[in-house]
Amino acid sequence: MVQSIVFAGTPHNAARSLADIVAAGIEVSLVITRPDAPKGRKGVLTESPVAAMAGLLGLKVHKSHSIDAATIAAIQASHAQVGIIVAYGSILKNEALVALKHGWYNVHYSLLPQLRGAAPVQHAIIRGFSETGATLFKLDSGVDTGGYISQVRTKIEPGETASRLLERLTRLGVSLIVQDLPAILAGTSVELEQEGVASIAPKLNRDDARLNFSKSARELEGIVLGCNPEPGAWASIGEQQIKIHDAFEVDLDEEREPGLVFTHGKHIAVACGENSALVLREVQPSGKQSMQASDWFRGKTGEVRLS
Repeated sequence: MVQSIVFAGTPHNAARSLADIVAAGIEVSLVITRPDAPKGRKGVLTESPVAAMAGLLGLKVHKSHSIDAATIAAIQASHAQVGIIVAYGSILKNEALVALKHGWYNVHYSLLPQLRGAAPVQHAIIRGFSETGATLFKLDSGVDTGGYISQVRTKIEPGETASRLLERLTRLGVSLIVQDLPAILAGTSVELEQEGVASIAPKLNRDDARLNFSKSARELEGIVLGCNPEPGAWASIGEQQIKIHDAFEVDLDEEREPGLVFTHGKHIAVACGENSALVLREVQPSGKQSMQASDWFRGKTGEVRLS
């Protein structure tokens, strides 16, 4: 019997992982993904990126919000020996964990036990980490607590957004799968206990992404970059809101009132706490497309403040 895997995932980075796994010659007998969901202002039912990729690759797809009884039956019918999860979006219960001969393995985008939870990439940037990585580990009944097979480290580059970092971590995660899957399928892989101080990286909400300009610009730069693209850093200007997609911090020679927008050389900046300023690169005013901050600020008269 040909050894094969079940792949479970939902978003774009999971679709990229699926394509790379297949390109590496790994047999995927079943793809599990979340059901079609409304998208856009018109709420058009749209299949997940993983479902779309599986269709292009000619793979069998099963759609479910969880690994329920019907999904377990589909897994058993696939005759796969191992499950690989990349951002599927559902916690597996015990009956699902034991549904495959060699169990389930997850790619988590942090150096576990650091940043367990739903948003490790975003939190690594927001918290000012200089490096992070990807971990391939075996799922157990906890949240990102299972023994790991391998890890790979990567430096977080200055000015790197969560979306750009995720692209690199996705490639690194696939490299771990391709490297370690033969031993997992053979039952010879070794699981190492997670060591060190654990930390949590919960999902970010819109309130987490609001910029408080009384804080230092360095802290706000982390929020801007870490919340790009989701949930998107933002502030208020009067009764309107403005998203800030890209920015960097600078020190000021003199104190300015936090929230005041001013020209800083050739740039547009917002005064922040601790004698610092956030230089705005790309912004998106309410109801408009993204634009350069200089284009947004051009023509404004009087004092402009963000809060």
